[in-house]
Amino acid sequence: MFRTEPFTVDSSTVRAAVVLPGTGSDADFVDRVFRGPLRSRGIDIVAVDPDPKRVVDSYVHAMDAAARSGPILVGGVSIGAAVASKWAAEHPGLAAGVLAALPAWTGDPQAAPAAASAKWTASELRARGLDDVTAAMAASSPAWLATELTRSWKAQWPDLPSALEEAAGVHALDVAGLRALQVPVGIAAAVDDAVHPLETGRQWAREIPRAALATLSLAEIGEDPSRLGSLCLTALDEACADPAPGGDRTGATG
Repeated sequence: MFRTEPFTVDSSTVRAAVVLPGTGSDADFVDRVFRGPLRSRGIDIVAVDPDPKRVVDSYVHAMDAAARSGPILVGGVSIGAAVASKWAAEHPGLAAGVLAALPAWTGDPQAAPAAASAKWTASELRARGLDDVTAAMAASSPAWLATELTRSWKAQWPDLPSALEEAAGVHALDVAGLRALQVPVGIAAAVDDAVHPLETGRQWAREIPRAALATLSLAEIGEDPSRLGSLCLTALDEACADPAPGGDRTGATG
């Protein structure tokens, strides 16, 4: 491990965090991921509901608005983590750190499983309708995930297909962008998630100068979504304690 001194991100270092949902998800889930861990440190949270007609713009608008009062933490799940990290790269003076839960890809999304899944789901929704596709999703997903997506998909209908397609086309930071990122990043990845590969989390932890990675299982997320947020914050503590780029940044586990 590279940590030399204990460090805790809390209200003495940052007052607020803006957190962004993953593809097809909503503020309800991302709030449950991050609210408890952040509030336990005195940090206010803004969980953003995506506008399905303009997903990325709605995320950027929320971060811009919150940052008018000073530096903020930004973060999210999956595509939310990608948008948050890009915003942090573009606003290093306003981003106190990034909480990256289940990062889905690096750079171009074309070959990413999450992007392919989103595009396929959008096509199925247009062809078969919300009810049939939701039923098929629920039959092939863990019960907790089926519950989450059934709720969020219904709320975003009928604009859900275009929202999924927009998310599938988002370019995350590429390797050069990760290496240039000036803010600390706490990453949490699942060891058994084919849609959000563990290797993506490992790559982000390797390439970002000040980053750390924590891992857990999908079942742990289902049992307690806040475990995902807690591990992001633990990893961010570790990244903030890193005195210099390099070293072992893959220490914490669920």
